[in-house]
Amino acid sequence: MQTRTLPRMTLAVLATFSLAVVTFAQEAQEPPRFPTPQGPQVTSPEVHEDGRISFRILAPKAEAVRLGGTDIPPEGGSGANPMVAFQGRPMNKGEKGIWELTVGPLEPGAYRYQFVVDGVNVVDPRNPATSESNENAWSLVYVPGAEFMDTRDVPRGSVAEVTYYSKALKRFRRMHVYTPPGYESGEGRFPVLYLLHGAFDCDDSWTSVGRAGFILDNLIAAGKAEPMVVAMPAGHTGPFHFGMPLPEVGEFSADFTGDVMPWIESHYRVHADRAHRALAGLSMGGGQTLNIAIRDLERYGYLGVFSSGVFGITGQGPGARPGEAPWTERHADALNDAAAREGLKLVWFATGKEDFLLETSRATVAALREHGFEVVFKETDGGHTWKNWREYLNEFAPQLFR
Repeated sequence: MQTRTLPRMTLAVLATFSLAVVTFAQEAQEPPRFPTPQGPQVTSPEVHEDGRISFRILAPKAEAVRLGGTDIPPEGGSGANPMVAFQGRPMNKGEKGIWELTVGPLEPGAYRYQFVVDGVNVVDPRNPATSESNENAWSLVYVPGAEFMDTRDVPRGSVAEVTYYSKALKRFRRMHVYTPPGYESGEGRFPVLYLLHGAFDCDDSWTSVGRAGFILDNLIAAGKAEPMVVAMPAGHTGPFHFGMPLPEVGEFSADFTGDVMPWIESHYRVHADRAHRALAGLSMGGGQTLNIAIRDLERYGYLGVFSSGVFGITGQGPGARPGEAPWTERHADALNDAAAREGLKLVWFATGKEDFLLETSRATVAALREHGFEVVFKETDGGHTWKNWREYLNEFAPQLFR
């Protein structure tokens, strides 16, 4: 057999080509290398075993940094009127430009916060956990230690962000929906709780800072609450600021009745009858609950009002309409409809003794009782904060659909 020998030049070309291929293959397997900024490592937030939290941010050129948040006591949490701006507390500048502040110990719960760097509000760049509010975003930190809302080893439900088209508002809208453990099996129908947020918040708030999914999971696992679907729509339909008029029947009511409820009841396996439908809300959402339900009472078997009531019922404060007939007169027919009240199994109010809406709650409860409603009303410790609203949900949910 005759053997041919390649010329030396050909061998050299092949060798060079092979080396190039190997080099290219090696480089293709390696991740791209980018220059990384040099600087000290920052851990924030750091939750200590005793409930204290250390917040840190690297801002070497900043002249002043503050920690802002509405539920972190004492500056933000005692339950004072949330319309009063919370300026935050100063942080201390340490070595290498790291600003630091330790607060607490704090009670177990979720806390929103921001850094105010030379007057500019920013989220914590070292913390991926966030919570949305009304046209705003916060960093979020959780202090464990409350069994009813801790992350526990129990069957877990799911929370979905869903988009629907609102014919009432002529645009797409978002809401959050909790489904209980076992819903994915595709079997059976469930009762539904429509859960509304407050004026500072959005449809994300009940599941992020409100811990609603964890609260329901833990209650269901303990056999304290019935498995249920929880729909949490967006209560704002446009720009909002305190001092704006609070319409009794506005765009949200039309969206809720005409779009949110039909969408949930056609896309989820829920019972679409009064005995399996509840409506509840906090603050602004509590006012919306009353305005929606009283006019259409035969649809709802359970109502929950947290830190709220009929805005303006005392004749002053948010929602007051000088010269207008009282709310009870404008809704006299609905309030006096004894037949509509017969299927109403629960009307549950709870408000903190330090809450700026306590008198609104008291006046609303008194008005409803005068018209024959059986109302459960609890005055608790604390104020207008998520600490109370999480606890209210934990107490309200076990009373539903029994």
